[in-house]
Amino acid sequence: MSRNFYILAGTLGFFGALSLLMALVPYRLQPGLPANAALWRSVGFLLVLGALLASFVAVMSNLFEQVDRRTEARRQSERQSRRSNRRRNG
Repeated sequence: MSRNFYILAGTLGFFGALSLLMALVPYRLQPGLPANAALWRSVGFLLVLGALLASFVAVMSNLFEQVDRRTEARRQSERQSRRSNRRRNG
């Protein structure tokens, strides 16, 4: 699940960086595109902000998945040790 958020963050980050770079290109080289640099900066900023948010969600999701895996492994090891103790004592 977190891998999807990492991919989303990378995609949004790429297009955000591309939009921020478009703000630096002179308007003569952008035929048919919005020539307003403020618009490119705003879109780039929002995309980079979305990328940061998606990467935060990905990291937190990855951490919670890891906690779930470790908790389940601990439960199984405790269950296994209880079974082996019962067999020895029983």
